[in-house]
Amino acid sequence: MQDFWAECDLIERVPGRCGGRPTIKETRIEPDSIVADEELGSTPEEIHESFPHLPLATIKGILDFAHKHQPV
Repeated sequence: MQDFWAECDLIERVPGRCGGRPTIKETRIEPDSIVADEELGSTPEEIHESFPHLPLATIKGILDFAHKHQPV
């Protein structure tokens, strides 16, 4: 499930950070956490309240990318 994140400009993999799993650039937040919050019913604005240091545009960009590229 994580391989499709390699194509997203908002995501990076850094050896030693979070076990090399995909994270939002310059953070330790895994994009799957953002997607999971939405799947549980949170709006982008509510997700932003949980991650106030992430710009709302980044959250929306990650969700948009996931909707278009995430395997079913």
